[in-house]
Amino acid sequence: MSDASHDDDRGEDAGDDGGVARGDDTAPCDDCVIDVRHLTRKFGDVTAVGDVTFQVKRGSIFGLLGPNGSGKSTIIRMLCGVLEPSAGSATVLGHDAERESELIKRRIGYMSQSFSLYADLTVRENLDFYGRIYGLSPQRLKERSEAVIALTSIEPYVDQLAGTLSGGWKQRLALACALIHEPAVVFLDEPTAGIDPVARRQLWDLLFELSGQGVTLFVTTHYMDEAERCTDVAYIYLSKLLVKGTPDDLKALPSVTPEGTQRYELDVPEPARHLTKLREAEGVRDATLFGQSIHLLADEGAGVSSLLGPLGVSEQDVEMRQITPTLEDVFVTLTRAAEKERAAGGEITTHVDASAGDAHDAPTPRAKPAKRRKAATMAGFLAVFIKEFFHLRRQPTTLVFMLVIPVLQMLIFGYAIDTQIEDIPLVVYDLDGRASGRELTEAFENTGTFEVIERVTDDESFRRAITSGRAKAGLVIPPDYTDRLTRGQQVQVQVLIDGSDSQVATTALNAASLLGVDRSIRIARNTAEALQTGPARDTTGHVALPIEVRPRLLYNPDLESAHFFVPGLVGIILQLVTLFLTTFAIVREREQGTLEQLFVTPVGRTGLMLGKLLPYAVCGFVEMLIVLTVMVFLFRVPIRGDLTLLLALSLLFLVCALGLGLLISTIARTQVAAIQMAFMIMLPSVLLSGFMFPRSEMPTPIYLATFAIPVTYFLEMLRGVVLRGADLIDLMPHVIGLTACCVVVLGLSIGRFRKQLG
Repeated sequence: MSDASHDDDRGEDAGDDGGVARGDDTAPCDDCVIDVRHLTRKFGDVTAVGDVTFQVKRGSIFGLLGPNGSGKSTIIRMLCGVLEPSAGSATVLGHDAERESELIKRRIGYMSQSFSLYADLTVRENLDFYGRIYGLSPQRLKERSEAVIALTSIEPYVDQLAGTLSGGWKQRLALACALIHEPAVVFLDEPTAGIDPVARRQLWDLLFELSGQGVTLFVTTHYMDEAERCTDVAYIYLSKLLVKGTPDDLKALPSVTPEGTQRYELDVPEPARHLTKLREAEGVRDATLFGQSIHLLADEGAGVSSLLGPLGVSEQDVEMRQITPTLEDVFVTLTRAAEKERAAGGEITTHVDASAGDAHDAPTPRAKPAKRRKAATMAGFLAVFIKEFFHLRRQPTTLVFMLVIPVLQMLIFGYAIDTQIEDIPLVVYDLDGRASGRELTEAFENTGTFEVIERVTDDESFRRAITSGRAKAGLVIPPDYTDRLTRGQQVQVQVLIDGSDSQVATTALNAASLLGVDRSIRIARNTAEALQTGPARDTTGHVALPIEVRPRLLYNPDLESAHFFVPGLVGIILQLVTLFLTTFAIVREREQGTLEQLFVTPVGRTGLMLGKLLPYAVCGFVEMLIVLTVMVFLFRVPIRGDLTLLLALSLLFLVCALGLGLLISTIARTQVAAIQMAFMIMLPSVLLSGFMFPRSEMPTPIYLATFAIPVTYFLEMLRGVVLRGADLIDLMPHVIGLTACCVVVLGLSIGRFRKQLG
């Protein structure tokens, strides 16, 4: 840490108190970097931190102790500006923690109680990311990386993935990232939890070195030996700060060793067996097991014989000596006193500054906070943008999901979704058996809609072929079919159709009806020619129908369903992939704890959101090119319109789809909830966008609701450019609609995102 930076900090701190109204309960502290006054935080009816007041001097190691759930982490989060206080005030480095949190974040470092760096980035990549977040130039980043690597001795592991490090080295890396920007204050939330004693000792050696350089350290811990190393210690219990002072001041508190009592250490065989009896012995105020010894608080007049009488142990087997209280004795005594006060229905005593010896006054009224200082919106964008590409590179499954799965989906759906029903299994029961009957059977086969799979000669076989499902239609040619046609009489041919599949049945019904009309017209034309009469004649003089309708199919003359479904598949698949990928962008960071770590940095929320969105937009654009290539060269769907226009419109849709994913990730708190919400968006996108069913046939309320679905507009654009060769003017209503959706989605995503917890 450079001295110049600390000199600058001193000057700024002395000249700016953040505009916080100070009460009269504590004297001003010219050398304090943290000043907390009646700080309170409530979650509903639960008070997590209640009326806490303390100060931290520059260059000190301030230890905040307390059991789990006492409010230690909540205090740190309020001081770092990621959690708003319910009452009271706090300043860090002269800036108000609520109104000027972004100024604080530039000058502090933070280590959370669990490892919250990126496990799939290397040590160096993590350092580079946090250096960029704090705006270090490339040259300065290189210098600071080398400095913190040397300080933490982590050089042998710089190219190793952070997730593969041992617990101790992970904590060293977290400390290195917290120091990369030379902070004036470092908050460490239980930094040694879960690491071995050797690593704990080494980490504390680093903390002592930092303290010697003028860095102020704010540490929470459960370990009493670590509390002994702190220059100042505060103890919080049930949201109340019970005591604060130096370790020696706390040990000298009158309530710890009351007047007329003395503390002893008793070495006795099997101490655990004798502990209960000792607590009941006359003159004993308290007894606690301490390793293989027992710590006693007893009346000064109590002798060895009076204490050992109930134990049945001789004085030769016991050694008792007078001791000063340990910090553990201090906190056990204060905790039991607080529990007695609570059990008696009273309020826990407000905290006492052991160095001053007086209780603080009641909290002063909370002033209405001024407008909160905000971070630059694009701050940290480049750092997040680069980091996301590192994540993608380290996650092969993500790349497969983005680039390979869409092609497989397109192949499967492109070939599976086919509205052209062909080769319907047909069973023929020909009771006529002559040439005319065979011609009718061949006519059914020649349509391409039917395929004769069986010819039967009895009623039972015919019935079985249909009831078994082998045949979906049955043709019954009556025995007098040829005779009646020869005599010019009407003949009835029965076609039985299996209606269990409505689409197949409709196709079979239409094909059979059209075939009957076509055969009838041919017979009528032949008869008219023979009789030299007819309703009309064509230009060649042949008998013809009076009106000839000549329909012409545009864009898809062969009525191939791939030409309709495949362009739609491009839009649906593109949304499916981008939506699910970005849905987890924020949720994953929240679950892994890395989001809270980012909240303590000066990264702007717009920079964070766009930094996460654009890498996926680039990958999505590549994916778009791939699926369009598959569409053109595999499914033979030509792009009739302007390819540049299509790509530009696709990019607009990509941004909107990615924004939807980000919006979900700002709402959902878990990845399971994110998946559920993503499906809630995908189902309407598939069913109501016009991909499968015509929107014009939907009920009016549902039809109107389809205008709120972004993929609705994109499908119209895709089919317009690909199939009809539409230009920008043709598509302008859809472009306006999609642009409006994009603005709303991105606005909601960025608006909902807050760099705070709770």
